[in-house]
This record gives sequence, C-alpha cells and structure tokens, in this order.
Amino acid sequence: MEEKNNQYEYHVPVMLQECLDGLDIHPDGIYVDLTFGGGGHAREMFKLLSEKGKLIVFDQDADAKKNAWTAPNFHFVASNFSFLKNQLRMLGISKVDGILADLGVSSHQFNEPERGFSIRSDEKLDMRMNQRSGASAYDVVNEYSEEQIMTMVGKYGEVKSPRRIAQAITLKRQAAPIATTGQLIAVLEPIAPKFKENKFYAQVFQAIRIEVNDEMNVLERMLEQTAEVLKPGGRLVVMSYHSLEDRLVKNYIKSGSFDGKVEKDFFGNVLKPFKGITRKPTVADEEELERNSRARSAKLRVAERNEGE
Repeated sequence: MEEKNNQYEYHVPVMLQECLDGLDIHPDGIYVDLTFGGGGHAREMFKLLSEKGKLIVFDQDADAKKNAWTAPNFHFVASNFSFLKNQLRMLGISKVDGILADLGVSSHQFNEPERGFSIRSDEKLDMRMNQRSGASAYDVVNEYSEEQIMTMVGKYGEVKSPRRIAQAITLKRQAAPIATTGQLIAVLEPIAPKFKENKFYAQVFQAIRIEVNDEMNVLERMLEQTAEVLKPGGRLVVMSYHSLEDRLVKNYIKSGSFDGKVEKDFFGNVLKPFKGITRKPTVADEEELERNSRARSAKLRVAERNEGE
C-alpha cells in the first residue's frame, strides 16, 4: 500500500481508535468503509487485515478516488452507499464482517470553496456530493416554492423561523437568481439571530445539503442493507453529526424501524436485526476536540448483527 505523507489533510478521521475498536477487526475478515473520503479510517482498517482479508470502500465523490491505493485485497467502489448490496454482489461478496459509515461531510469538501458547502466563502451554490448528477443547491434555492423551502429548512435545518427564511429567499430571487453562497448569506443576514449568526447559516446550509443529496432516504436504504449483508456477529459502526441522522441510526439499532416502533412476531419476540453494543453514543474526548473541532458534534454508535433475524 502506498503511503501518503499528507494522508489526513483531506479529512481528519474522527474518533479513529473508537471506530476501530467498534469494528473489532479480524485479520482475515471482509470489511466495508461506506464513506471513504480521504481514506483516514480506511487506511488504519487496512493495516489490521491480513492478505486474506478484504477492504471494500465506497465514495460517490470523484475527488475521493485520488486517495485510493492499489492492492489485491482493496477495492474502491465509485458509488453512493445506498447501492451497498448490489455493489458487493458485483464483487462476488454476499456477507461481510463489519461496516463503517462516517456520515460527516469531509474536511476536503468544506475546504474546497467551489463545492459550495461552506458558509465561509462566496462560491456557486452546488453542495452535491456527486457533482455529476442531480439538482444542485442553486436549483433548490431558486426553483423550490416558498412552501417547499419552508418545509425543507424546518425539517432538515431545525430552525425556529422557517417561513421567514423561505419568504426572504423567494422575495430576493424575484429580482435576480441567488447564485452563490455569499449571496445566500446576504439574504439570511437580516433575519439571523444576534450572536448566533454562524450557527443559523450552518443550519440553513445543512438543510439545503440534505435535500440536494436526499441524505435521509439514502441513509435509511443503506441501514436496511447493512442488516442484509452483515454476518451474524458482524459489527456496524456509524458516526453521525446531527440529530436527524443520529435519531434514524439510534431507532434502527434499538427497534429495527426508523420511527422507533418495535415489531414483534407471533410469539412476542422482538424483531430487530441488531443489538446495540454501546447504550449511549460515544463522543470525542477533549484532547481530540482540541485537535479537530469538527469532532464536536459527532456521535458514534456501534451495533452487532443478531443471529438469524
């Protein structure tokens, strides 16, 4: 495996050791990193594998492929992780020993201004994880109705004034399209809460990003497939960065459903594919927070695949 001196510049891996501990890696096993990014987690996973072990990594972002390396037991899959089961089948793999998903937007994506993820720059509104397909943030901001924008920022941004945001956006775009991140910030500035402006902007940007990438539906499809491809006793490790994601992950691990309702069979046995290894989510310690502020909102959950569900 080729080493890179700047391997963590692309994305500093959050709670790296906690993720490796959660996966409980067996050297000859088959493991999947669903969010390869800069390869920070994946490189350390790969080091723990023997030549018999395999690592399959997923990333739909074309930039991420530059961080891949060449090895007989390493496979880069240029795909959204919602196609997990089909992509593994194409590699001749039906069951795996462990799956990692780090749901955060990579440092690289935030730091590349032209991607339009960051509130710190003035670049075109894009926010697509896969820049080759789908509607961009520009399309959402300029084409959605006032009601659609209000619903989106209320649901995915969890802001207190979704209608005011929707009204401000639809009013401004009547004169000219809102084309850049800076122009969107300028629209939001008059209604941003005093001393909490950046958090407010980040919440609105988060809502648009989730909508553009259909993140909640994609996450649900991925979680359901992890239950199908993990061997009994296999580990699922998921790191989420906002309450919407964490709620889905928590509910699915706890109850086997996304709304948190427990299903039972005829005999009263609870039907759920996973059991939680950690009762509460793991969070980064103070030392890591000093090194990497993006770890502040991260919540790590670990689950084990039940027998025969």
